[in-house]
Amino acid sequence: MPTSHFRLAIASSRQFPGIHADDIHLAATLERLGVACTVCVWNDPQMDWTAFDAVLIRTIWDYFEHYAAFLAWLDMLERLSVTTINDTRTLRWNSDKRYLLELERQGVPVIPTQVAQGGNLQEALSSMSDRDVVVKPTVSGGAWHTVRGKGGTADFDQACARLPKELDYLVQPFVPEIASNGEWSLMYFDDMYSHAVLKRPTAGDYRVQEQHGGSIAPAAPDDTIVQAASKTLAATAALGHRELAYARVDGVVVNGQFLVMELEVIEPSLFLTERPDAAERFAQHLVERLQRRANGQRRLG
Repeated sequence: MPTSHFRLAIASSRQFPGIHADDIHLAATLERLGVACTVCVWNDPQMDWTAFDAVLIRTIWDYFEHYAAFLAWLDMLERLSVTTINDTRTLRWNSDKRYLLELERQGVPVIPTQVAQGGNLQEALSSMSDRDVVVKPTVSGGAWHTVRGKGGTADFDQACARLPKELDYLVQPFVPEIASNGEWSLMYFDDMYSHAVLKRPTAGDYRVQEQHGGSIAPAAPDDTIVQAASKTLAATAALGHRELAYARVDGVVVNGQFLVMELEVIEPSLFLTERPDAAERFAQHLVERLQRRANGQRRLG
């Protein structure tokens, strides 16, 4: 076991106070490479973040439920000059799914999206009568406060009326190809494509998350899908969010075109359990970033 040269905080949540199963090999590899890893709950008021060389954002899977506290945490880390991976500016930008509209303006094909305030949701839905619609908060995760239904029906109107009025929402048509063809997730480390999985909802549902019965399997996307996902990262860089240590591009193929559903650069599952080689590549990239920071060659981010 080498002497630890770096101290890395792995930011998690109270739900996951230890290393997540998906990150076990990543953390073990980092330890072998001389990086001492400590899992830290992101909103623990007693945590001294300055004790670490950097904070790797991982399973902070409740940040959207405590969004004001999350933004304040990022502000605090900046004041303390604590390095985060990915950087705080990118974390703020990606935390609100309005970024989809910015990507679209950069030429990225996305699921058709409009944004509505909670109090004006019915007005936004009035133009989508008889269409299968999905409504979800602009700041959310894991299908939190997400509803699906047919516009103009009593059940769907009632479900939308029960949503918190203080939130803003994305209003999108439901894409049936998610159920028939599946949703792709492509993983990138330092802007280089690594691997992918294909996620499918359980019969009769539309949510691909495992907690809702969805299935996930390793899969090999064709070149057109990889190219489309890579162009999404290029558009992200054009918006000023460069040198991402990790990223996940989620999308679905509709009529032969890959439509982006989400870009995840905060706390995505990276599906490393069945890909130890990917975990090792990611670990090596992280060590190189820590070394660059220590050498003062350029700011880590």
